[in-house]
Amino acid sequence: MPRLQTLQTLSMYRILPSLLLAAVLALSAGCSLFDRSENNVDPNANARQLFDDAQKAMGSGNYRAAIGNFESLTAIYPFSEYAKQAQLDLMYAYWRNDEPDSAVSIADQFILENPTHPRVDYAMYIKGLAYFPKDRGPIDRLFRVDLTRRPQSELGRSFNAFAQLLQRFPNSAYAEDARQRMVFLRNQLAAYEINVADYYIRRGAYVAAASRAKTVVESYQETPSVSDALQIMARAYQELDLYDLADDSLDVLAENYPDKAYPWKKRQAPVVRRPGPGRTSAPETSK
Repeated sequence: MPRLQTLQTLSMYRILPSLLLAAVLALSAGCSLFDRSENNVDPNANARQLFDDAQKAMGSGNYRAAIGNFESLTAIYPFSEYAKQAQLDLMYAYWRNDEPDSAVSIADQFILENPTHPRVDYAMYIKGLAYFPKDRGPIDRLFRVDLTRRPQSELGRSFNAFAQLLQRFPNSAYAEDARQRMVFLRNQLAAYEINVADYYIRRGAYVAAASRAKTVVESYQETPSVSDALQIMARAYQELDLYDLADDSLDVLAENYPDKAYPWKKRQAPVVRRPGPGRTSAPETSK
């Protein structure tokens, strides 16, 4: 038995070098095959395929599929000739797919990495669109929901993004649309402040109401809400026994909005001027 084990051991030692050599040759052959395969890959061809697939998906309204292809392209082929355009299209696809945070993230990344790129203005424009309010849904329309009564933080972000676009690129192809959207946003933001001020008036919080209304007069000039703000200020100041301030508000209102009847909404008591030299009576309230 000991002699048999010794013969088996010697046989294994003789075979082992051959096995190792065969393994090395096989591995070398595999690596050579792998290298040849990789060398035949055209990165731009693969990037182009992903780009074309994404474009087709966007054309059919399948933004989720387009996002997947654009994400793959920018991750796998970041230096291909399609990568920059893919980033621009990706932020648009995110916006259309109701993913504003992702759209803004890609836009910010593009602006940071490509400050001199000729399409930076487009990235800034998409940032503004990402937070711009969409049309009311069917439920909102059915119940006539007033969107100006909802928190307006996203409107402020949209306004700031468009403002930055106009500051850096006043002659951009997107400048005129950005200006028109900013007018709408200012009106919405002012209307929201009026709704809050009206809420404070109805709750008897006159200091807070006057403060909100003053913000509209100072920060949102030339919006339709200014006349409402002046009426709220007059009402609040009268309740606070600040008659001079109330009279000043009424004077500005009468001078700039003579067709406006006060007080602030029919449900409120009339705003009466303080008697005194040089003071005229307030116009009659609407019936």
